[in-house]
Order: sequence, then C-alpha cells, then structure tokens
Amino acid sequence: MQDNVYTIRFSGEITASICLPASKSISNRALILNALSNSVFPVENLSDCDDTQVMLKAFESKNTVIDIGAAGTAMRFLTAYFSQCEGNRIITGSERMKNRPIKILVDALQQIGAEIRYSEKEGFPPLQIVGRKLRGGEIMLDGSVSSQYLSALMMVAPTMEKGLTVNLKGNIISRPYINMTLRLMERFGIKTVWEGNIIRIAPQTYTAQPFKVESDWSAASYWYETAALARENPEVELLGLTKNSLQGDAKVADIFEPLGIKTDFLPSGNLRLARLPADKIRPDCFEYNFVNEPDLAQTLAVTCCLLEIPFRFNGLQSLKIKETDRIAALQTELKKLGYLVKNPADDLMEWDGERCNPEPDPLIFTYEDHRMAMAFAPVCLKTGEIRIREPEVVSKSYPGFWGDLEKAGCVFRN
Repeated sequence: MQDNVYTIRFSGEITASICLPASKSISNRALILNALSNSVFPVENLSDCDDTQVMLKAFESKNTVIDIGAAGTAMRFLTAYFSQCEGNRIITGSERMKNRPIKILVDALQQIGAEIRYSEKEGFPPLQIVGRKLRGGEIMLDGSVSSQYLSALMMVAPTMEKGLTVNLKGNIISRPYINMTLRLMERFGIKTVWEGNIIRIAPQTYTAQPFKVESDWSAASYWYETAALARENPEVELLGLTKNSLQGDAKVADIFEPLGIKTDFLPSGNLRLARLPADKIRPDCFEYNFVNEPDLAQTLAVTCCLLEIPFRFNGLQSLKIKETDRIAALQTELKKLGYLVKNPADDLMEWDGERCNPEPDPLIFTYEDHRMAMAFAPVCLKTGEIRIREPEVVSKSYPGFWGDLEKAGCVFRN
C-alpha cells in the first residue's frame, strides 16, 4: 500500500480567518474531572482530535479492553483514572505506544495502593488494572519528566483515602501544564496547595460544573509560523484566543515577536497577527528555554532555520519521549532541507547556521507525529513547495488543519 503524500504550495498572499480547534490539553483534563464529578453536564466545545475522541470512547465503552491508539495523554490520564474505578481493565495502544515508557506513573500509583501489572514488556503498555479506592499518602516524583504523569496523579488525588502529597525532586518542567491542571481542579471545587516543590491535595469531593473549553494555543503556533515565513504581509485572524488563557502555550505570542510577528488582541475575543518592521526582528541568535512549552519547539526550530536565524534551545528533555523522538526527527528532516541541527545534550538543540546540500525534492516524514506535519507544512512559503508523508496524522490534535490552510490560500496535490 502506497503512503499518502501531500505536495503543498501557497497560491499567493496569506489571508485567513481561522476558527481554531478547542484545546486538547484542556479537553482531556476536563473529561477526567467531569467523570470524577459524576457530572450530568456535557463538556462544551470539546476538541474533535483523536486524543480526546479516544478518551470519550473509553468513558462510554463497556469493554474491559481499552485501545487508546497513539494517544499518550489518554494513556497516562486513563491509567490513573481507572486505577481508582472499580473493575478490571486492560489499556493498550499502537505499536509506538507500546514502546513509550509509563513506569514512572505506574510505580507512583502502585506506591499509593494501585494494582497494575504489565501485560507484555516491563515498564511499557499494555497495562492490566484492577481498579479500587486508592490509599494515597506521600510520594516522590521526578519533576523533570512529563508533567502528564503528575497531572494524572493530581486529578485522582482527591478521591484517595489520605489524599496525596507529591514531593517533586530536581528541576520542574512544564509548570504551565501543572498550573492548568490545578486551576481546572479548582473550577470543579477542589482546593490545592503548591508550595515550592511540594503539592498537597487533601481528600475532597468534586463538584459538577458546566464547562466550556477554550481554543487551542498550540494550534495557533503553526499560524504564527505561517505569518513569519510569508513573503508578503499576512492577514491572519485567529478566533477564540484571549490573553487570559489557562494554556502555557499562549506564550507563543511573546516568543514570535523577535521573529517579526506582533499579536493584536481584539475586543471580540479573537486576535490578529501583524508583521513588525524589519528593524525589529532577526536576532543574531535566538535563544529560548522550552521547559514550560515543549510542544512549541518543533515550530520554532523550523521557523528559525527557514528564516536563517541561528538558535539555541534548551529545556527539551521531554521531547525524546513524545510521539517520536522529536529532536532526532527534526535533525533528520531539516537536514533534507539543508540545515545541520545539533543535539549536544539531551535537553539541548542548536543550529549555528551550518548548511549542507538540500535534497532536490525532499519528502518530509511525520513519524506518526502530528506536530511534525504541521511544523513543516509552512516550509513551502520559502521553498515553493514541500511534500509531507502521512499528512493525516494531524487528526491527533488539529483535524481541520489542511482545510484551514486551504482557506488561507494553500494548494494541495496528492
């Protein structure tokens, strides 16, 4: 069977008013909190991405085997959720999911009373879970691993007999995602305490609340990239994004300013992207720590290379355990375009301007990673056109991405 490939180019000026998808991060947390609240209210404006739809099906399923495909968030959140639900279940997923580590979360849950066994390989899904009320207590967790482990534990903490105290050791990454989880829990009636490296959540009862999900700032990042790479002044309006967001990736508005894109927040609750004067942009080297916004790293790496701006990014330690090893994937695919990106340390990625001969007709592999497809699509604004393999992976977080690009003046060829 031949792989699906899109050949992409833009037909002219970029003009678009884009209704972004709902936030996947908020949607997935809201579904767990809604279930823990035994709520009769449906969560409004849920994301229609794969990850969220997988979670919806898991809650509705009567089966004991839950297949979450490639949805990493769903695997982590549902592992904790089902650990405290009566009944026996097996959570499994795609082949890639079976090679994504989950031992840190399982170890933590086992310490506080969960009964979980590995069905195949030690430390990896599938998982056999015997759900019951968890004891809770005090645990130690490495703050430098994925914040989704911590979020999964925090959301079920109020249901535990003793509640939960988490001592975070080392550097804490993705603080905005931890804050998002705590703020959402508060919306559903839970009081929490975060002091220094300690998070305390006492036994409490969730309160059902009507809840509407805001638009996704991570999805907005690809439009910032598109505006930055456009040859002419772009006219892009993004709907449903405000300054006072729960999402850490709202930081993208600040990050792109040195790269020439200004954000105008409108009274309507939308925003407009505008090109800054040339003398306001192009730093000699763009440096940024992505420890709090790791999902923006691919977008910025591709943008900087195509703008010929050397960069040095750190705080990337979680990128190697995402849908793919995102640092290795970026190195491989950017090399096809003629950019030699280095990875001198686990959390570091840099480009000093070193080039190689680009491939004459590069085909960008997506590695079952939605963010690879979306980060590389705007490359055609600089190269004329770009080919993307397995473009359907965008359904994981932004199913309407290709349709929205088409509205903005993009032309596709299979």
